Amino acid sequence: MPQGSHATIKEFTVSGPDAGPYGIAAGPDGALWCTLVHDGRIARMTPGGDLTLHGPVTGGPMIITAGPDGALWFTAFQGAVVGRISTAGEITEFAVPGGCGPCGIAAGPDGALWFTQMHTGRIGRITVDGQVTDHPVPGEGTMPSMITAGPDEALWFTLNQGNAIGRITPGGEVTVHALPTEGAAPVGITAGPDGALWFAEIGTGHIGQITTDGKVTEFPLPDPGARPHAIVAGPGGDLWFTEWGTAHIGRISTDGRIDEHPLPTPGSEPHGLAVGPDGALWVALETGAIARVAVS
Repeated sequence: MPQGSHATIKEFTVSGPDAGPYGIAAGPDGALWCTLVHDGRIARMTPGGDLTLHGPVTGGPMIITAGPDGALWFTAFQGAVVGRISTAGEITEFAVPGGCGPCGIAAGPDGALWFTQMHTGRIGRITVDGQVTDHPVPGEGTMPSMITAGPDEALWFTLNQGNAIGRITPGGEVTVHALPTEGAAPVGITAGPDGALWFAEIGTGHIGQITTDGKVTEFPLPDPGARPHAIVAGPGGDLWFTEWGTAHIGRISTDGRIDEHPLPTPGSEPHGLAVGPDGALWVALETGAIARVAVS
């Protein structure tokens, strides 16, 4: 890390401690959009802290992402729903296979949204007009978790209980790459600035890198109990991740150097994070706040 690197962190309360801010994404309207998983609502917050709540939403909204149509799209894990919310707050819900457990979601290279189905071990695809198809992933009980668009015109996803990283083409061809460390339980995944995919191993306290040809490198965190959860490419050309277990925000360079920043509130349970329109990192804290992390 650059010598003297530090972060200025400010927390904005968006809900009570039981509402559960979880996923967060930057919208096309210059605001941050956050799921309140336990309250069944979607929060919109400007970088200045102005807050609007939308909903309710069926079944606990979890992960949210910017779609190809100028709206935000989200999964509702308990409701077997993939939802769309316009920047004006209009919500449309689309049913997906019952009991599938939709979790991660990302825009694909084909103009559709792709989402993981944790309970049924499949990867789903939904068009912007709500047409759903899905594809099986090899293995039983693998629990596809998060998903991201890769640099190779494919989608990459984590298999939380399959101890692996998967790749699926827009045509539905699936490849699975096993991880070297047992019990890694990968969760968050993102495309890095180096042309590789980076992911968080919540089970063993590693950050992993996988090249598009399947070579895996793992970097141990200082605290193996940190429970890294979400990861994004962020400021400084580095990867940034949440440490759910220790209430830190971590930073790793593409050559594996690690830095960590404690959040102001111990036990704040950081989950999703995103790069905001202001260039800062924004982090969803399940205990009721969104944190802005400005790096210098």
